[in-house]
Amino acid sequence: MSLLTHFLACLFGMGSWVAINGMWVELPLVVPEIPEGWFLPSYLTVLIQMANIGPLFITLMHRFRPGVLDERPVIYFIVGLGIVATFLLAFFWQHTVTVGGSLRSVPLLLLSFLLSVVDCTSSVTFLPFMMRLRPQYLTTYFAGEGLSGLVPALVALIQGVGVVHCQNATLTGAANTSTVDDGKLEAIYQPAKFSVQIFFMFLSAMMVVCLVAFILLNHHPAVARERKNDLYFSGDLAPEKRDQSLSLHAQTPEQKPMISPLESTRNEPRSSFGRGTYSTLEVGFIFIVLAWVNALTNAVLPSVQSYSCLPYGNKAYHLAATMAAVANPVACFIAMFMPVRSLIFMGFLTLTGTGFGAYIMAMAALSPCPLLVHSGSGTAVIVLTWILFVLSLSYVKVIIGIILRDEGHSALVWCGAVVQLGSMVGAVAMFPLVSFYGIFKSGDPCNTKCPM
Repeated sequence: MSLLTHFLACLFGMGSWVAINGMWVELPLVVPEIPEGWFLPSYLTVLIQMANIGPLFITLMHRFRPGVLDERPVIYFIVGLGIVATFLLAFFWQHTVTVGGSLRSVPLLLLSFLLSVVDCTSSVTFLPFMMRLRPQYLTTYFAGEGLSGLVPALVALIQGVGVVHCQNATLTGAANTSTVDDGKLEAIYQPAKFSVQIFFMFLSAMMVVCLVAFILLNHHPAVARERKNDLYFSGDLAPEKRDQSLSLHAQTPEQKPMISPLESTRNEPRSSFGRGTYSTLEVGFIFIVLAWVNALTNAVLPSVQSYSCLPYGNKAYHLAATMAAVANPVACFIAMFMPVRSLIFMGFLTLTGTGFGAYIMAMAALSPCPLLVHSGSGTAVIVLTWILFVLSLSYVKVIIGIILRDEGHSALVWCGAVVQLGSMVGAVAMFPLVSFYGIFKSGDPCNTKCPM
């Protein structure tokens, strides 16, 4: 295998969700400067779900016009759109427009919607494109996809996003105040080491790197030697094109070994899905697990991460977020060397990861006074739980990707569609719980007192 191809596949995967992930980690610096304030995360959730119009279009095209749509022009378009949108965001994110008598961050919301379209559509285009390469490179792609969350988080950590300093409330006003200290503390967010504009320029540069990696994956001679036969998607071609490709394939002089009747019966397709390796029931199980795992990892648990971690301190929150992001590519590397395709093992890992997620959800519901909040062991447990949660379910996602990759091009298209569907259902379910019903409560980082 080519190390260059592995490197390019990783960089290509990093461009899949880097823009939206970057937007989320930068929120603590963005929201104080815009009129929407902390309602922006709710708006972003809605915009991301509206952006699923992109994956819907791609999936319907593959369903009703198989073989007509080539992913490569679509990828060039969406990555180029991502470069332009993040570049414009660096200069216009603070601009406001009067709408209905109120100031609104129209440029920020519009560009965020375009970035959501880019990232959501990558789920149903990047994965099928990876079918052109050997199976080993798909795991590397998933590692890059994991890094699309880790890299912006590390840059934001260096930037100093969300670092809080508790200061006596009587000292935050006029310096010459003579008010007696009543013990009240006020949370002061430390200034960032570099601006939001520079951060968005960094995201634009990341999208440029993704585009360059994609160009090289298409045209570099070293990658061409690793590429599979162009008939990789012959199963999705229109009938007349498929017949032509099969006739060309039949002209090769290679002889096929004779297959005994017993082996022929054993190799009969078990369902009409993909190559028929799995029965209809097993295919349904795989897709249900895929939707469930992505709902938890992409929407349900991220929406309560701050509630589950911040009661244990700002360091616990940043450590959990960073180490969980590291766990994603680690799971991909484990899957690269130990790809266990057993559906029973997949179900066991899914139940285990769901158990870790249940603990995280319980701590978020108990916020601002979760279990062991005054103990160092409580911090260690919540950080470790986040790591194991992401590690176990990320492994499941990669294994499902490997399984569906072997089932053919259309299977990976449906894989991306189910990923988006699961994420959408999770986001829609959590949005009212977090935004309207007030089930989860955040405490004051400096003044919340919990019973010992």
